[in-house]
Amino acid sequence: QERGALGFERHYHVTDPFIRRLGLEAELQGHSGCVNCLEWNEKGDLLASGSDDQHTIVWDPLHHKKLLSMHTGHTANIFSVKFLPHSGDRILITGAADSKVHVHDLTVKETIHMFGDHTNRVKRIATAPMWPNTFWSAAEDGLIRQYDLRENSKHSEVLIDLTEYCGQLVEAKCLTVNPQDNNYLAVGASGPFVRLYDIRMIHNHRKSMKQSPSAGVHTFCDRQKPLPDGAAQYYVAGHLPVKLPDYNNRLRVLVATYVTFSPDGTELLVNMGGEQVYLFDLTYKQRPYTFLLPKKCHTSGEVQNGKTSTNGVSNGIHLHSNGFRLSEGRAHVSPQVELPPYLERIKQQANEAFACQLWTQAIQLYSKAVQKAPNNAMLYGNRAAAYMKRKWDGDHYDALRDCLKAISLNPCHLKAHFRLARCLFELKYVAEALECLDDFKGKFPEQAHSSACDALDRDINAALFSKSDNAEDKKGGGPIRLRATGRKDSISEDEMVLRERSYDYKFRYCGHCNTTTDIKEANFFGSNAQYIVSGSDDGSFFIWEKETTNLVRVLQGDDSIVNCLQPHPSYCFLATSGIDPVVRLWNPRPESETLNGRVVVDMEGASQANQRRMNADPLEVMLLNMGYRITGLTSGGAGGSDDEDSSEGQVQCRPS
Repeated sequence: QERGALGFERHYHVTDPFIRRLGLEAELQGHSGCVNCLEWNEKGDLLASGSDDQHTIVWDPLHHKKLLSMHTGHTANIFSVKFLPHSGDRILITGAADSKVHVHDLTVKETIHMFGDHTNRVKRIATAPMWPNTFWSAAEDGLIRQYDLRENSKHSEVLIDLTEYCGQLVEAKCLTVNPQDNNYLAVGASGPFVRLYDIRMIHNHRKSMKQSPSAGVHTFCDRQKPLPDGAAQYYVAGHLPVKLPDYNNRLRVLVATYVTFSPDGTELLVNMGGEQVYLFDLTYKQRPYTFLLPKKCHTSGEVQNGKTSTNGVSNGIHLHSNGFRLSEGRAHVSPQVELPPYLERIKQQANEAFACQLWTQAIQLYSKAVQKAPNNAMLYGNRAAAYMKRKWDGDHYDALRDCLKAISLNPCHLKAHFRLARCLFELKYVAEALECLDDFKGKFPEQAHSSACDALDRDINAALFSKSDNAEDKKGGGPIRLRATGRKDSISEDEMVLRERSYDYKFRYCGHCNTTTDIKEANFFGSNAQYIVSGSDDGSFFIWEKETTNLVRVLQGDDSIVNCLQPHPSYCFLATSGIDPVVRLWNPRPESETLNGRVVVDMEGASQANQRRMNADPLEVMLLNMGYRITGLTSGGAGGSDDEDSSEGQVQCRPS
């Protein structure tokens, strides 16, 4: 048992020494403006950068040398730079705010081709080894274009037109090709949805359309689809579509600023501007956990709150029709075994942190234990309580997911069932919250008149009352259609269907702030991509453990904002850039070297400040950026308008 504990400490308690020793190795100077993009070549011995100064520089990063600097011919800020695969690192592609895409031959320092097909800023270029002489661009005109550099056909064509789906105002912001299967292209745009496309399927569809003799003859009803069925799959953090109206009212913009695949191609990482960083599992996809409840629970003689579980009781799940579906399947009910001593200690530490109102610390400790005991209902129930107390963006949804997991493992988990009702209420699923609470009272009649139940009952009824008042004011105008025909931002029927079929995230990473720039990156880092890194508006970059989602390191990477983080293809070596006109290189420093002052020691304080910044009024953010301190934003309530009734009884508050 103790040997297991030691292995656990080594693996999960002690941060990888490489990360712990990560420090600044060098600053590469040569640009005269913000450095907006970085790109390693495949071998990792060259690093290209692009800047507001319209120059690209190719560096020898291992020797901190500038090898080549050239003006790209762009007339505005460069946002993307890529080496063309199979070109011997000779061909470099740039995209810029002048709406142009330029191709450069580095051996002669000349721009050899200019594409002017986009009508708005070009934000990202993508390449793929399987597609030589081919690359793609994403621009704020809502188009994804594909380019062919073969001598006889230098041209570009529209691969995907988002305006056909989302109206004229949609902007494409980022794109990337799956490194293991180059047929898959991920696209980030304005709004919370991330789109995954099958390039080959789109091409085959277009070919067959051209070859079909009746292609040119179709009636008004027989509308030709721009993309074939099955060529697109959407991903979204399950709580965000419902939050959109609230965010829009507060002028809070959601936009995917960066997308990237894991090295093995099985995961998709998204930096969601205006929110958090999300990881989507492309193999084990899950529908949004909007609402599902166990149908029955035999309480006779059973201990509640995750201590024991029913034996062999089927945990049927019924689903409420709120536009989301969840993958069917019998929930797994497992007997609750006692935690081994080293995990029991971690759980106790987490409970103590909770008692001291150190919510993040409690969440991190529960997460460590959950990783080692993924079938323990009590750990999920306790972590849900901590999320609900912390109330950062997305915390109530993560709590809802934890409650559902706890209930699926132990259908008689009293606290998880009650917390589920509270989460639904906080997430504005008021009717579902009422049904869940009624269900709770039926299953646990001795709790039906507890102070916590009464408080939630009052909240729900007040919300339902105000909802019916609003409906009266509208004089029964019927449901508001999400599709507003004829408007510039109208959503097509095809888009509605794709959104309703979206898949949910696997992991969420919190602490950074991404509201000020729309090019902020997040990336996989480490020998097994076991870490996640992201830039931030506070000038720091954040490093999380991928599997526990725990924040393990914060380093000061820029005087203003860190936008770019590109890990070396094979070493523990990271290149970053932002508003400062330099490229910074980071690697593990030798033990003999005292770590520089770039380590942010108070990670919790930095994270709380970023949550406040994300929830602040845009004017307050502007003042913050100018160096003014805003009073009246307390650290405890970071996360905006989620008010929780202070009269809750112990059914919800205390962890088990």
